[in-house]
Amino acid sequence: MASSSSPPGAPPVREIPERIHRRRWAVLYTLMLSLLIVVLDNSILNVAMKTIATPAPVGLGATQSELEWAINSYTLVFAGLLFTAGLLGDRLGRKKVLLVGLAVFGAGSVCAGISQSPAELIAFRAVMGLGGALVMPATLAILMNVFEHDEQPRAIGIWAGGVGLAIAVGPVAGGLLLDHFWWGSVFMINAPVVVLSLIAMVVLVPDSRDPAPGRLDPVGVLLSVVGLVLLVYGIIKGGQLADFTGPQVVGPIAVGLAVLVVFVAHQKHSDHPSIDIGYFRSPAFSAAIAAIALVFFALMGVAFFTVFYVQSVRGYSPLQAGMLFLPLAAAQTIFAPRARLAVERYGARAVCTFSMFVVAVTMTGMLLLDTRTPIWVLEALFFLQGAGMAHIMPPATVAVMQALPREKAGSGSALNNVFRQVGGTLGVAVLGSLLSTTYRDGMRRELDALPGVPAAARHAAGESIEATHGLAGRLGPAGRPLIAAADHAFLHAMHVTALGSAAVALLGLVVAAAFLPGKVPPAPRAAAPREEPKAGAER
Repeated sequence: MASSSSPPGAPPVREIPERIHRRRWAVLYTLMLSLLIVVLDNSILNVAMKTIATPAPVGLGATQSELEWAINSYTLVFAGLLFTAGLLGDRLGRKKVLLVGLAVFGAGSVCAGISQSPAELIAFRAVMGLGGALVMPATLAILMNVFEHDEQPRAIGIWAGGVGLAIAVGPVAGGLLLDHFWWGSVFMINAPVVVLSLIAMVVLVPDSRDPAPGRLDPVGVLLSVVGLVLLVYGIIKGGQLADFTGPQVVGPIAVGLAVLVVFVAHQKHSDHPSIDIGYFRSPAFSAAIAAIALVFFALMGVAFFTVFYVQSVRGYSPLQAGMLFLPLAAAQTIFAPRARLAVERYGARAVCTFSMFVVAVTMTGMLLLDTRTPIWVLEALFFLQGAGMAHIMPPATVAVMQALPREKAGSGSALNNVFRQVGGTLGVAVLGSLLSTTYRDGMRRELDALPGVPAAARHAAGESIEATHGLAGRLGPAGRPLIAAADHAFLHAMHVTALGSAAVALLGLVVAAAFLPGKVPPAPRAAAPREEPKAGAER
């Protein structure tokens, strides 16, 4: 075996057996298949939300807060268990944990597809979150253990591009399924992909583990899950009530923040923490983690309201709505694998700072959208937004993963993904609540003026545009002015929420500009550079 050189200051690299090195690209694309179903599920759900919000028998009649929980029950379990999943992979073997995770994810998908109520859907989405938590850290950890240090940025760029592919496939597949089948088919589609992934994993993917794994941290896991759940519950409840001052809102938020503070203190003093707080002493590492969290915070909030804009306000079908998301996905798929070239030329700081600016501009550009705006404006904004994200995620992920030894790849992958998921969860909760609160405030006068409608019905109808449209449909011709008022109120709420997303992206810009590393000079070539072995040769 031959050793590969690494830049000065980089963590030490372990040599990779030739039999694994030869099939590294096949392993990468197999790992992307498992990544595909985890990301695809969330992108499909975005298109299906309007249908699930429709009363039975078409949907489940889910309220806006229930839709938020259908998203967040997955992401909270996912985020809360990622640390433990990463440690399990390091301890038991990443391939084993990956296979179990795929099986759990597939079973949860089937159960979610046959749910009879929003509560059942939320519960089975949590099961899917458990499976996803086992899958995601293992994919990136295995990738880091089959590629040499100099090839990792390219591999991570392709891996990140797989996210864009999933975003592209998800909405279109979801739209096709909803045009021909019931809403649960958007979850059932995961089953055959899971089976294919399991077969490919068994055949191609090598196992790896940490020779000196850490102990599990059940106290830390419990504290992180409880803290996140209480925090997000309070935020969503505030949006549902359009009041963030009541005890049922302030109480959970305050207790959740307190529990998270205890979690951090526990991690600092534990001899086997879920998160090694020492990692965050590196400004570049912390900035990369923050950039990942902030960009997903902004993106998930925008994705949440855009679905209702294109379907409820503009009247597009689920399939058409899915097609409208293609520019966002195409840009990520095209540019993510090439982001390393921009980083090599300009440095991570310049690339991520400019890309955060692009994301903020596109969020602000959402103010151009109304009931008659040409749809190409939205498409152009989506493409630019996707291009910006494609130049943020790969360099940030590379910075996180290469800051740790290869043996700790599972823990590093867990950190990368947990902040991405927590950022997305809080984005849906905070920006979704901002959308709901602003919309309800805008509709209050219109709903209060309705004659003969009980107060409870008016309150429920004010929670979301879909609920208001449902009430207007039951009122017949008298409800037509209500639909116009709902569209106007939603557009105003959407614009306020888009500005909130832009502010978050600008915060990410400041973090990237202040703390990410600049252009790194090329490392000197080793005296005996590595030569690619001929076919069949042993390294």
